Amino acid sequence: MDEKKKKPQDETLTNQQGHPVTNNQNVRTVGSRGPTTLENYDFLEKISHFDRERIPERVVHARGAGAHGYFESYGKVGDEPISTYTRAKVFTEAKKTPVFVRFSTVVHGTHSPETLRDPRGFAVKFYTEDGNWDLVGNNLKVFFIRDPLKFPDMVHSFKPDPVTNIQDMERMFDFLCQSPESMHMVTFLFSPWGIPANFRHMQGSGVHAYKWVNEEGKAVLVKYHWEPVQGIRNLSQDEADHIQSMNFNHATADLYQAIEEGDYPEWELYVQIMEDGEHPELDFDPLDPTKLWYKEDFPWHKVGKMTLNKNPENYFAEVEQAAFGTGVLVDGLDFSDDKLLQGRTYSYSDTQRYRVGSNYLQLPINKPKKHVSTNQSGGQMDNRTDYGKDENPHINYEPSLIGGLKEAANPGVEHEPFVEGNLSRKSIPRENNYGQAGETYRRLNDWEQEELISNLVSALMDCREEIQEKMIEHFTQCDKEYGERVMNGLKEMKKSTGSVLDEAVCEAEDKSHPSDPY
Repeated sequence: MDEKKKKPQDETLTNQQGHPVTNNQNVRTVGSRGPTTLENYDFLEKISHFDRERIPERVVHARGAGAHGYFESYGKVGDEPISTYTRAKVFTEAKKTPVFVRFSTVVHGTHSPETLRDPRGFAVKFYTEDGNWDLVGNNLKVFFIRDPLKFPDMVHSFKPDPVTNIQDMERMFDFLCQSPESMHMVTFLFSPWGIPANFRHMQGSGVHAYKWVNEEGKAVLVKYHWEPVQGIRNLSQDEADHIQSMNFNHATADLYQAIEEGDYPEWELYVQIMEDGEHPELDFDPLDPTKLWYKEDFPWHKVGKMTLNKNPENYFAEVEQAAFGTGVLVDGLDFSDDKLLQGRTYSYSDTQRYRVGSNYLQLPINKPKKHVSTNQSGGQMDNRTDYGKDENPHINYEPSLIGGLKEAANPGVEHEPFVEGNLSRKSIPRENNYGQAGETYRRLNDWEQEELISNLVSALMDCREEIQEKMIEHFTQCDKEYGERVMNGLKEMKKSTGSVLDEAVCEAEDKSHPSDPY
């Protein structure tokens, strides 16, 4: 339609029933000073909705920012067509797939500073022709734990004390010192990698090993990595403190302003591929989410690029109500047997049903961009009106001889992994909790190591001695020098009766070029 012929938008204020509001300044009362009356419909609707404007905050990843964009597949893995490994159309067909991305911090609340030392969430919702695919991960490629049973305890130790409501490093390290598998993540978190400069210059990772499945039903293990085309930038603690003193919304503002100005951030998607199996030649279990697959052993293959080019029009509707889940996979993608992944697969979607509602997938930000046909119905805020389009519109079950929905044809051979064994409660046999943590320490630049030691010493200083000793023991097993530097740093700080360690870093180093510990 010609712009000139469009009707001007009616800007008359109404209530949610569409009734014009003729007086938005005064409630109805008996006389000008008298008591209000119960039939103040406009006021009651307005204040009742205001009382309910917030939904429950995410337990983790509460602080977030988001943007819309698209993903383009390159169609290849190295010199091979990507269909060799997966039949997922989002990869095999050359087209733009719409995406929505939510970046977040993890531990702290909705309006906490974005400069805090914390992992960053990196969640991507692909609106594919086969339905939604959610790739939910973080910026650090590994995680603190490998068993989902420990997750609630881990988060409780990181969160503020339930009595004082103050975050306490002693609580955090009390948990970590008894969880040696966390040493790798601790090494990343307390280095400059623990504070990304902003969301645009941040890596992303699926963390877990997933599977790709091809037309023949053959599967391989894959790991996903997002690399920012803009480059990688992290902050020292001093830099973060300086930014926080002026702006604790800096990462959200940076993302929003860049997109508004047409400086669209981009990330290339890389995958690592490994044959499915136990791989006894490795000194770790490839399904262990506390471990990296090193590039020199398992090359990174560039498979596509994501561009973010549109800001949300309504933060609450699009960013706050956006709901992701690690179990949201499309045909050609599958789960691995990673215990933590399987625990998250239940937890993520379950928390969305509680937080947003049982019909959260009917919200525009979460709704697939393809027709949905399901016999699931009812529940709060069910607004579907397309039940039963055939001659028997009341068949809301399957199977049926008289109508209703039918099962879809399988687009390829189903992947059927072989599984057997006794039910047990056991740790994995190749834990190797210290090897990669020590290797990551040694791969850091000198100034990054200095920051790591300084940050750990500052955080451990307020912990009781047995926790300090246990952490030093773990760091020493990671790398002898690593443990010694933390131990000596604590001794020096204790001698100086509360004065901080010298946080000066090697100024000769170029901090804009981080190390490559991966």
